[in-house]
Amino acid sequence: MSFFEKVGKVAIGSRLRMLTETITEDAAQIYKLYNIEMQPKWFPVFYALSQGEEKTITTIAKEIRHSHPSVSKIVGEMVKQQLIIEKKDIADGRRNLVCLSEKGLAITEKIQNQYTDVNNAVEEVSAQATHNLWKAIEEWEFLLEQKSLLQRVKEQQKQRESQHVQIVNYEPRYAQAFKSLNEEWISQYFKMEAADYKALDNPESYILQPGGYIFVALYHDEPVGVCALLKMDDPTYDFELVKMAVSPKAQGKNIGWLLGQAALSKARVLGATKIYLESNTILKPAISLYHKLGFQKVVGHATPYERCNIQMAVSLT
Repeated sequence: MSFFEKVGKVAIGSRLRMLTETITEDAAQIYKLYNIEMQPKWFPVFYALSQGEEKTITTIAKEIRHSHPSVSKIVGEMVKQQLIIEKKDIADGRRNLVCLSEKGLAITEKIQNQYTDVNNAVEEVSAQATHNLWKAIEEWEFLLEQKSLLQRVKEQQKQRESQHVQIVNYEPRYAQAFKSLNEEWISQYFKMEAADYKALDNPESYILQPGGYIFVALYHDEPVGVCALLKMDDPTYDFELVKMAVSPKAQGKNIGWLLGQAALSKARVLGATKIYLESNTILKPAISLYHKLGFQKVVGHATPYERCNIQMAVSLT
């Protein structure tokens, strides 16, 4: 069994790099076969200029989807080999334009037979293969543009780690966690206010006894997140989602989402139709979470908090 058979798909980067190195080594020999003075890494820049146009390095970088420093380095190497001419833009002296030299333009004629033979050789490999690599690459590029591999791995990490998260109802033994987790984030971004102390110092009398609920997220049995439903005496809203907090050491485990889902599910069971919340737009991850939970911006409701600059609500019907 080969190394890649043992390791599997987690070695995709290494395997693609090995395939790239193999093809690049062949490409260098192919240029020699046709007596073309070209390094494989120069080809995208060469091709972008092969129609005789003058272009900026920025334009080339966008066209071939390389970084500006990478293109700049390749252009410098090709200038030294007298394949490219670099000059100031007459219309804008701040910009440099590059184009193929006479030597470079000569290659555009000479390389045509190489193009034909390489294309036919690739077609031959494709015909012998079970899968169309070219189409697969296009598909992978499209899919990774929509969502990067990094983002996909992060989502998988959240999903796996969230399996160790348990959402439980509040008990008196979680009182300190309820207070400290909220104090931590409030003090980091704002200042504690009177309404904070009222809820955090007296969760049972302020939240639970009037008909509210408190939810605690346990990660490996340790309280790492909390939120609450505060019963509202309001003609429009049944509950307010309050005191959502997740420990920094437990972030990235989908805990905020799980807490929010638990709170909204409980509200539905209780027959609630509309849930309200208050926040601040500086808390971008929190605002993003609320949008994912279905909350939309509303206005006009009185607030006891100085830090509140956005009000949101979600309909459960």
